Amino acid sequence: MSAQEAAMALVDPSAYADGRFERACAVLRRHTPVRRMEPPGFEPFYALTKHEDVHAVERQSELFAAAPRHRLVRADADPEPVRTLVSMDPPDHTAFRALVADWFRPRRLRAFEEQVRGLAKAAVDAMAERSGPYDFVPEISMQYPLTVICSMLGVPESDRGMILQLTQRSFGSEDPEYQALTAVDDPNEALMEFVNYFSKLVEDRLAHPTDDIASLLAHGEVNGERLELFDLLGYFGILATAGHDTTSSTIAGGLHALIEHPGQLDRLRADPSLVPLAVEEMIRWTTPVKSFMRTATADTEIRGEPIPEGEAVLLLYPSANRDEDVFNEPDRFDIGRDHNPHLAFGQGAHYCLGAHLARMEARAFFEELLPRLRHIEPAGDAELIKTLFVGGLKHLPIRAEVA
Repeated sequence: MSAQEAAMALVDPSAYADGRFERACAVLRRHTPVRRMEPPGFEPFYALTKHEDVHAVERQSELFAAAPRHRLVRADADPEPVRTLVSMDPPDHTAFRALVADWFRPRRLRAFEEQVRGLAKAAVDAMAERSGPYDFVPEISMQYPLTVICSMLGVPESDRGMILQLTQRSFGSEDPEYQALTAVDDPNEALMEFVNYFSKLVEDRLAHPTDDIASLLAHGEVNGERLELFDLLGYFGILATAGHDTTSSTIAGGLHALIEHPGQLDRLRADPSLVPLAVEEMIRWTTPVKSFMRTATADTEIRGEPIPEGEAVLLLYPSANRDEDVFNEPDRFDIGRDHNPHLAFGQGAHYCLGAHLARMEARAFFEELLPRLRHIEPAGDAELIKTLFVGGLKHLPIRAEVA
């Protein structure tokens, strides 16, 4: 693969699904780790593939801003209808994040752990009930973290299908299969469905407060002012979608890696104390968030390459997490890897709000599954989503014997 072919793979959604993306990043890390790109259909940007550079940009939120381009999108894409935490910069980002930050700190999550473990057990119980081949992603790994985040938000079980469809519409827009699943005659009508739903949820929590995030946001204030409706909607949207999709990708991708590396599965079953390290390796291995974008607020340089004010840089997290200068044998799946400074959750001001929750959910699932797993094998080909932003496995057919 030439450097030019590698660069073009970064803007090809199919490359994320067929293995070309990883090969492309390896080529760019070796030859042009800071590469200026002007691909057809996209605004120009600099692609960053080295761990050191991605980490440095993330730690400099004043020099590299999330606005106005926080993600890689096509030049003709419609603007996002609401702003979210991932598109904000300080001081707004700091103030808005503080509204729910306490909910996602380890101390608060410990009180929620028993419920998470109960939901993990329910997910593994559902696996035990399957007698033939089934698709692990839509039937198990999507459902378990969706139930967790909806419980925290205060979304009833009957409405969780709508949240799943919202996620597929948001993160699956480059994949023909998800496009078909979420196709609507009028996109504005779909947006209004989302607006009306969460508007009613806010009204209900204002009248009848409960101990959930919906109540917290409904009554929340920034600088002494209640949140405007579209800021509330953006908050609900990012928590409801990113709050489960990335964890689903980690769990499914982690299970797939264990199936493909049976020696690692045997090692983990023999020593369950390795689960926390294994989960970190699964997160590195899958890296569900593929990239974010930042815009230089002043003239600067990266690796000697000038980055003029106003130019965008693309932070490629899967590439950073396979950087040979940081990880020993980065293309080896090692459930005991004890030096694992992956950047899957980002760094700095935009460090993932739900990182501790995601780790808790994945640990709870595998700690429940491993003692009960008698046998597991593929029942078809695993398939990755076509994406330019967020994603992982969309299909993982398996046969499993679970006690």
